[in-house]
Amino acid sequence: MKFELHTTDKNSSARAGTITTAHGQIQTPIFMPVGTLGTVKGVPPEALKDQVKAQIILGNTYHLYLRPNTEVLEAAGGLHKFMTWDRPILTDSGGYQVYSLGQMRKIKEEGVIFKSHIDGSKLNFTPEYVMDIQRTIGADIMMAFDECPPYPSDYDYAKKSMEMTHRWLKRCINRFDSTEGKYGYEQTLFPIVQGSTYKDLRRASAEFVAEQNREGNAIGGLSVGEPAEKMYEFTELVCDILPKDKPRYLMGVGTPANILEGIALGVDMFDCVMPTRNARNGMLFTTKGIINIKNKKWEKDFSVLDDGLDCHVSNTYSKSYLRHLNKANEILGAYIASTHNLAFYLHLVGEARKHILAGDFASWKKEQVEVLMQRL
Repeated sequence: MKFELHTTDKNSSARAGTITTAHGQIQTPIFMPVGTLGTVKGVPPEALKDQVKAQIILGNTYHLYLRPNTEVLEAAGGLHKFMTWDRPILTDSGGYQVYSLGQMRKIKEEGVIFKSHIDGSKLNFTPEYVMDIQRTIGADIMMAFDECPPYPSDYDYAKKSMEMTHRWLKRCINRFDSTEGKYGYEQTLFPIVQGSTYKDLRRASAEFVAEQNREGNAIGGLSVGEPAEKMYEFTELVCDILPKDKPRYLMGVGTPANILEGIALGVDMFDCVMPTRNARNGMLFTTKGIINIKNKKWEKDFSVLDDGLDCHVSNTYSKSYLRHLNKANEILGAYIASTHNLAFYLHLVGEARKHILAGDFASWKKEQVEVLMQRL
């Protein structure tokens, strides 16, 4: 993997760059749709390409290990071929499940013992095994296995968790560097910064991660319930330490405003389930603000969803029609809304890139945040 930094905004830390992987280039800043189980819910790969214009998507190691399982994925030739997606893929290592499945796992120095949320069977995830699974999945970008501590966490717990994450990282690196990809192309490994909401821990973790000198770095353990101001504070702190010549990935973030603020702080890569999850519940993000399509005010509104997007569903289907589909619980409604929301997110980071390159990102961002978060 290679990263070329083209320019940095003169009035913020926003950056525009290009990541080159075995499955194509990624123009940063970028938003990555979440395809946990090898599918972005309700949106087929051809729509992700043609309408959403996604450049990279995510899979999840824990979930793909359970279903369809690594034997199936290896027989298929990796996740790219299995799901007919020929662009880059990033896999989350399962570290988030250490956080989200708190009642179904036990953390030890050796690794994490999970109880499968499907059938209750015991799963033993070690840093080494997680690297092996991701090798089999075939992701272009693999994430190190970490513990994502909850918010709030007391200082002692956060420190011990961070130190164990660092030890796990060294084990991940050793396993990664001693193995090769299975499908004839190179993969890369991103470490993850932890440290909860403690400045000295975040600083120490960012410095440790930077010292590993990998091709890119991730910021984890944020967007887990802390105030947005805290998220921005620690994102800025970490971005000031992580090397400028490598891409930075803020995991699990977030709203359109969160993403624009993250870009301004120097983040290059984002992911979040919000655009698809909220779409299925009737919330649309548009270039004019937020729409709750369930509201009666849209019942006879036959204007298109958003004429500001270059997306077929956004400038073809009316608000009235989508409201009808949503109220009737029709599957087509989830497809239209999810495709639209993802197209909006990709449009947003694309516009951010244009303004970074043009040199007026900071002023544009201020106006956009006010517009995008208003309720219509």
